[in-house]
Amino acid sequence: MTIKENDKGWQSGMAKSITFIVTKDCQLACKYCYLVGKNSKERMPWEVAKQAIDYILDHENDMKEESVVWDFIGGEPFLEIDLIDKICDYLKTEMFRRNHHWFNSYRFSFSTNGINYHTDKVQRFIEKNHNHLSIGITIDGTERKHDLNRVYKGDGRGSYADVVRNIPLWLKQFPNAGTKVTISSADIPYIKESVLHLYGLGIHEVNINCVFEDVWKKNDDLMFEDQLMQLADAIIDGGYYRDYACSFFSEHLGKPLDCVTQNQNWCGAGRMLAVDAEGNFYPCTRFAQYSLRDKKAWIIGNIHDGIDKNRLRPFLTLDRCTQSPQKCIDCEMAEGCAWCQGENYDAADTPTIYQRSTAICLMHKARVRANNYYWNKLFRKLELENARKEYEEKKPKLNPKTC
Repeated sequence: MTIKENDKGWQSGMAKSITFIVTKDCQLACKYCYLVGKNSKERMPWEVAKQAIDYILDHENDMKEESVVWDFIGGEPFLEIDLIDKICDYLKTEMFRRNHHWFNSYRFSFSTNGINYHTDKVQRFIEKNHNHLSIGITIDGTERKHDLNRVYKGDGRGSYADVVRNIPLWLKQFPNAGTKVTISSADIPYIKESVLHLYGLGIHEVNINCVFEDVWKKNDDLMFEDQLMQLADAIIDGGYYRDYACSFFSEHLGKPLDCVTQNQNWCGAGRMLAVDAEGNFYPCTRFAQYSLRDKKAWIIGNIHDGIDKNRLRPFLTLDRCTQSPQKCIDCEMAEGCAWCQGENYDAADTPTIYQRSTAICLMHKARVRANNYYWNKLFRKLELENARKEYEEKKPKLNPKTC
C-alpha cells in the first residue's frame, strides 16, 4: 500500500522499504499469484527475525534514508501475528534505545487477504500500533470477479464472503485506505462493475494493475480498452471522479520519454531489502526462490555474514534505458509503462536483470488509449460546466417587480 500524501510529516524524504517474509503459507491459492513456492513449512523463527533487526539497526550508516517502512508479507502475514507483534515491539524499543534516526519515523505495512482481520489478536495489534500502520486488504471487486481467482487452497471455494465482511471494520479504522485489484486474462470482462462495486463498499482509492507475467491472449487488449472506456463513462457521468480514484486513469501516462531526463528505474529493487525465514537477504521479495518460476534466488547476503555489496551492485546501475529494448525506448506511449524487476529476471533468456519483459506492452497501450478518452471526456465535461456557470453568473437578473 502506498504512503499517502498526508503522511509526509514523518516521511519528507525517501523511505527505506524492509520486508520480512514471515511465512510462505496462505489460506488461499489465488490463480494469478506470482508466489509459485508457497508452503506451510517455511515460517520465520524469532531468532532469525531478531538477528536481522540487529544487523539492520547496527548498520545505520549504510541505510541513511530519513524514514523506514517495515513491511510484512507471506503468504498471508497475519497468519504469523504473534511473531509480527514480537518483531514490532522489539523494533520500537531498539530504535528508541539506540536513538536511531528511524525512531518515530516509521510505518508497519501490510497487504492482507483480509480473512482473519477481525480476529482478537490482529485487532489487539492494530489497536496498539494504529498510528504507525498502513494496512491494505485485497478485494478484487464483485463476488464474481473476486471468486474467479481468489479461492481457498484445497477445496477451491471463493473467499469473497469472508473478506467483504471485514471491509466495514477496516474502513472504520483506516478511512483513507485503498485496496489493490489484480487483472488477469480471465477477469477482464468484470473490470467496470468491480471498480464501481468497490466504490459502493466505501473504498475511495482503487489501486489496480495487470499481472506482469506473459498470460495475455489475442484481443485481451481490445477487451481491456473497452472495459476501461466503459469505466471512464461511469466514473465521469456518475460524478465519481470528485471523491474516488482509480489508478488506471492518470494524468502522467502515455507520453514519450527520453534517456537523459526521464530515465529512472520503475521499481526499487536493490534499494529495498527483504529477509526470509532462513535469514537470507534479497534485493526484493521477488528475488526469493518462492517467487521464481525458472531462475535461482538472487541472494545478496544473510544475517550472519551481512550484505555483499558486489551482489547488490548491478541493481544500482539499473534504469529504463539499460534494460529496455529499442522499441520501448522509442515508444510514443512509454510514460507509465511499468515493469517488475523480479519478473524481468525470471522471464529473461539468461540470469540477467537487464532484459526487460514486454508481456504487458499491448495492455499498456490499450490503457493509454482509454486514459486519453477519460481525460478528454472529463475536460469537455468540466469545460461545459464552467461555461454554464459563467453564463449563469453573467445572465441579467430579472426584477420580479417589473415582470
